[in-house]
Amino acid sequence: MPKKKAARGIRVPAAENEFQLKITLQYIKPPIWRQVVVPDNLTMGDLHMVIQIAMGWTNSHLHLFRIGLLEFGMPNEEGMFESSEADEDSVLLRHTIARRGLKFTYEYDFGDSWSHEIRVEKVQPASAPHPRPVCLGGVRACPPEDCGGVYGYERVLRIVKGAATEDDDEFREWVGDYQPDKFDVKTVNNSLRGS
Repeated sequence: MPKKKAARGIRVPAAENEFQLKITLQYIKPPIWRQVVVPDNLTMGDLHMVIQIAMGWTNSHLHLFRIGLLEFGMPNEEGMFESSEADEDSVLLRHTIARRGLKFTYEYDFGDSWSHEIRVEKVQPASAPHPRPVCLGGVRACPPEDCGGVYGYERVLRIVKGAATEDDDEFREWVGDYQPDKFDVKTVNNSLRGS
């Protein structure tokens, strides 16, 4: 994971707790999910990077967290936020998701609209003063970037299974050697450690 940056205007304290999260990509069958453990002293922006690495996305698009009526995102090119958004780098996880059973959403790529449900499965004491995020497991590869959302992903799966039509010829070349069932927790954890 990229080096942890301090939240804007917030001194990063030692972790008190860790949150076990299940991140499930919505509207996809069979399901695509990841289970991660993150320290409570990460920001929502840090959680975004953990999700990007764990899911296999490339951090190429805008994103937004929704927790109840609250929205957290990143500033646009002019440094401004949408009127309903708070700066994801200005708040720690311990102040936003510290309740077991809490469900919230993370949307990535507003064009393809990849919606993820995140559930806080456990809240447990921190294993160290500065624990690092870790992926416990998951299933299946995330869809290829820019494939066209859920409908486009269904087309990708059809092509991978050899059921492509003439209309899919150009798309087939773009899909390449995508392997929808591939997930390697070791590779994810190496990336989270920055190695």
